[in-house]
Amino acid sequence: MTATPALSRPQIEGKRHVVSCGNFLAARVADAILAAGGNAVDAGVAAGIALGVVESEMVGFAGVAPIVVRMAATGDVITIAGLGWWPKLATEGMYADTGAIPDGLGRTVVPAAPDAWLTALENYGTMSFAEVAAGAEDLATNGFTMYPFMSEIIGMFAADHARWESNAAIYLPGGKPPEPGSLFVQSDLGATIRYLIDQEKAHAKGDRRRGLQAVRDAFYRGDIARTIVAYHEANGGLLRMDDLAGYSSEIERAVSRKFGNADVHSCAPWCQGPALLQMLAMVDRHAVAAMGHNSADYVHHLAEIIKLAFADRHAFFGDPRFVDVPVERLISDAYAAERRQMIDRARAAPEMPAPGPALGPALQAPVLEPSAAAGRSLDTSYVAVVDQWGNAFSATPSDISNDTPVIPGLGIAVSSRGSQSWASASHPCSIAPGKRPRLTPSPALVSYADGSVMAFGTPGGDVQLQSLLQVFLAIELFGMEPQAAVEAPRFASYSFPDSFEPHNYLPGRLAIEKRLADRVGEDLAARGHDIQTWPDYPWRAGAVCIARRDGKSGRLTAAADPRRPAYAIGW
Repeated sequence: MTATPALSRPQIEGKRHVVSCGNFLAARVADAILAAGGNAVDAGVAAGIALGVVESEMVGFAGVAPIVVRMAATGDVITIAGLGWWPKLATEGMYADTGAIPDGLGRTVVPAAPDAWLTALENYGTMSFAEVAAGAEDLATNGFTMYPFMSEIIGMFAADHARWESNAAIYLPGGKPPEPGSLFVQSDLGATIRYLIDQEKAHAKGDRRRGLQAVRDAFYRGDIARTIVAYHEANGGLLRMDDLAGYSSEIERAVSRKFGNADVHSCAPWCQGPALLQMLAMVDRHAVAAMGHNSADYVHHLAEIIKLAFADRHAFFGDPRFVDVPVERLISDAYAAERRQMIDRARAAPEMPAPGPALGPALQAPVLEPSAAAGRSLDTSYVAVVDQWGNAFSATPSDISNDTPVIPGLGIAVSSRGSQSWASASHPCSIAPGKRPRLTPSPALVSYADGSVMAFGTPGGDVQLQSLLQVFLAIELFGMEPQAAVEAPRFASYSFPDSFEPHNYLPGRLAIEKRLADRVGEDLAARGHDIQTWPDYPWRAGAVCIARRDGKSGRLTAAADPRRPAYAIGW
């Protein structure tokens, strides 16, 4: 058992429910739904929609929303894809000549988040859209107090927002980012949400499912869809009415593997989630625990595991409807043992390792030249909920507003997740009509035979799985309580191509928080790692949130990361 360090935040305990969310306002929205009798899915959806308001610079109302749900009554763990695909007008290799996917409408995929939230409500929730969206509508229409982190991020990308008049009108009022403490109103977004609420009320006629379908129709087949498509048609975009009308989020069983007594669950390899399971497969529990938490040996070993897993992610992962991804082989014990043998305890791999011979990639992923700097990816938030019945909800909504135009009159930027495809036709994540990009947002969930459950996740692009690996091992191998595990110093490798266009690549780069680098940085540099020292608690290291229930005692705990304005609430 590792001693608990002093914490910057208290660990939250609850008797009825707990929620942890990437933003304090969204956490409050979820808590209100739970207090009103909603279940974890109702609350998680409410928080997810609210995140598209209170973090709209990095979470799109019309973006992506991958979801993992465990319902206590059955114990089944399912996923809802919440990821759109390329429009029918997209063509294979359409950006091969330039080798890059452009900003703007040229990277738009079908918006998935609204359908994902509705799919979750329809199949696993209990409330209406009006009930769960009321908090978000209020925050958009009446505004909220601009907080420092959001103001900072908008300021970092002010020049990008200024490219489109509709973006600048929202995010650069008076020609500059909103000041912390000012009232931030998104009236067009509020009106869009209010329109969807009104459509539900007009058509439900006492039938919850009929009302939810009316919301879906209004967004994907009605006036909102027509407004989006008209803008695309007028400005050279790819989306058309049949793209929107034909979209639905897939419900699938989670991809899972054991780690000790835990079953760890993720979405399928249309996202990067199974790479976390591959990392865990490569962790020899006893040997890694013996290294000591955040020792030089420990950091080096995990960094090399991360490189190996991401080498396979680069070569194999893609939309399973188009690419044969050998997931079971990649997360198997036998394959993990093969890959683990490649780790040199004394020396860091100088670049991304070669992919393993899992089953042979369907396509040859290109090898990139090293880049001068890390990518600028910043998007995504997260919400975790466990309710009084033991249901658990884990979702990672995302999509930024600075690389694509806001649709005038709607207040929404339609998913620009095409930025995570590859212009190269030889890559497993190449562009094709109906094909999904490989998504970085990767919600996770852990279940145990005694009924215990833990929902956890984080923003952070390619850092997401690295942060989740470190937090999970701190809990499972070293006995840390969730809040202590979340606050422990972190590191992240960049020795692989970034998932976001332009797919920057920094061979050997290892970023480490200063409080850890002061102890082990010199040792790691001697092993060949290219050390970059982060400040302590940097937002680029992610913002892990956890909601957990103990199956024996019924104890509910939640943790929220101080690296961003995340917040946990229990009752």
